[in-house]
Amino acid sequence: MTRVVVAPDSFKGTIAAARAAAAIRDGWLSVRPADEVVLRPMADGGEGTLDAFAAAVPGSRRMPVDVTAPWEGGPVAASWLRLPATPDAPSGTGVVELASTAGIELFGDRRDPWRASTAGFGDAIAAALDAGVSRLVLAIGSSASTDGGAGLLRALGAWFRADASVVEAPRLGAGHLPLLRGVELSGLRALPPGGALVLTDVSAPLCGPTGAARVFGPQKGVAADRLAELDAILARYATLFGVDPATPGAGAAGGTGFALLVWGASLEPGALEVARLIGLEDAAANADVVVTGEGSFDGQSAAGKAPAHVSAVAAALGVPAALVAGRIDPDADTTAFAASVSLTELARRAGAPDPAGAALADPVLWLRAAGEELARALS
Repeated sequence: MTRVVVAPDSFKGTIAAARAAAAIRDGWLSVRPADEVVLRPMADGGEGTLDAFAAAVPGSRRMPVDVTAPWEGGPVAASWLRLPATPDAPSGTGVVELASTAGIELFGDRRDPWRASTAGFGDAIAAALDAGVSRLVLAIGSSASTDGGAGLLRALGAWFRADASVVEAPRLGAGHLPLLRGVELSGLRALPPGGALVLTDVSAPLCGPTGAARVFGPQKGVAADRLAELDAILARYATLFGVDPATPGAGAAGGTGFALLVWGASLEPGALEVARLIGLEDAAANADVVVTGEGSFDGQSAAGKAPAHVSAVAAALGVPAALVAGRIDPDADTTAFAASVSLTELARRAGAPDPAGAALADPVLWLRAAGEELARALS
């Protein structure tokens, strides 16, 4: 009997981590029904982090909240998660996810990178503070905006000045940043007694060639000929504060990491915290193989993403790891994995006229197929 741990991240925009793990398991067991398969769905601070905590912590409660929409309309119905009291958090811990309050997946193709704001994320954080939590865990992946966290700070009580006037707009997007001439932080909400831990899936600085604008701006819809402009806007915005924009993680979620550093929060790789919470290391220590995955495995996947952390945990234990991804970039380094399977490639081999579209349209089908292929390859 082979013992298998299945620990994928969500396949962004198509299927949640828990469903992806179940589909891979079902495919594996259809080939090797006597094997033991343990599910440990992962997250790295992006979409699905709230679900991972909810599944892992008994007694957690979803707390509904209406938040400001990222760029128009609203309010948006969202929720944060209240974890039970512990000795170091006697009033409980609030987990707030940017992806579900101001995330890019919420709004499909209606993307406006110059108006998108983190205000809704700040609204949800404020709601958790109002509820009296002792500690915050803030997951900041999958952002729709590159606002430097200005909308978040405004929602938490900061005031920005444009020349002599105060900026009243509830949403502050990247397009507003050139207007700002000063900031008043005296009204900023205090951190909870146990502080705020920020879970991020990237270590990028705020500005420069590896910063929020140049690397992640295109994902949010920023045109290539305006990336340098946006980078310069963020660099000038950073001068309003006393935080080094080169701090690793400051560029996470379009500069949300920078704003949270301004607030006094601490940043940590999201996959590390989620893995600790779900007991990944203990599960992997008793496994013969560990399977992980995500929607798109590319050059950024090694920098704090869930599959990289899962494979590192497996390697430290001497357990082989396998990768399942919706697509695998031809230039991506997969040498850490004993086997890798692309759903797009599976669909191509099956004769699908549009392999990428087929993989996106029915991820359960192709994840099951991936589980079958790995069961044959690794048995």
